[in-house]
Amino acid sequence: MPHDPLLTHLTSAFAKVPGIAAIVLGGSRARGSAHPSSDYDIGLYFSAASPINTDRLLAAAKEIADDPAATAVTPVGEWGPWIVGGAWFSVEGRKVDLLYRSADAVEAVMESCRAGVVTMDYQPGHPHGFCSAIWIGEIAYCQPLHDPPALINRLKSIALPYPRPLRTALIRRFQWEILFGIENAELAAARGEQTHVAGCLYRSLACVAQVLFALNECYLINEKGALQESSRLPLTIPHLAEQTNEVWRLVGAGAPAHACEILRKIDRQLKVLTS
Repeated sequence: MPHDPLLTHLTSAFAKVPGIAAIVLGGSRARGSAHPSSDYDIGLYFSAASPINTDRLLAAAKEIADDPAATAVTPVGEWGPWIVGGAWFSVEGRKVDLLYRSADAVEAVMESCRAGVVTMDYQPGHPHGFCSAIWIGEIAYCQPLHDPPALINRLKSIALPYPRPLRTALIRRFQWEILFGIENAELAAARGEQTHVAGCLYRSLACVAQVLFALNECYLINEKGALQESSRLPLTIPHLAEQTNEVWRLVGAGAPAHACEILRKIDRQLKVLTS
């Protein structure tokens, strides 16, 4: 377990909740890229045969939350099939996010990813969508805090090393959409539809990040900050961050055609890397 008194406190509070098979630290704190104000992302893994007792979880959360009266937890499934459910509250002035994960569902998706099968679904809070490979990435990067059945270690053996078929599948899935998005943005720009232009260009850039992460055999688990992180990967596009900033500067300045030209250059540079 990472040495952090708050993590010890959280683990102690939730470890005895019926249905919780494993507790992990996820997000930027697990990956070592957090800043002091970053949330504590805590994954709660459960078995489909023994779901989390959310009443007991709520009671445990209220015992440690800064504002017990405002603390609530969702039923399993409340946030859809991918986010599943959880809670957010503060403890000792620091933000804590709880996320439920069905170990059975996660393992099935991981096996699909290993075989090169990925899906992309609409998900509020994820403008580009929720890629099923996020789940395998969460396992790869998380740090176990409480794992009596060694569930997480077993799942990590599926996630690592990075599966070659997944790399191929993600590049195939997302690379073609980069140019497609640019072309649609150009059509929308000619009609003066700025919102559609921005949406198309965002999708194209998100696809650039997906391809670069896959090319480097790194898991992309959050589209927030993904392009900045992409620019620091071993195999990347020169000056990607600067080019991305220029795309949005031009869009904001009412020059979408020039923004599309820069994105076309990015697309060509990426094709050199993947060829």
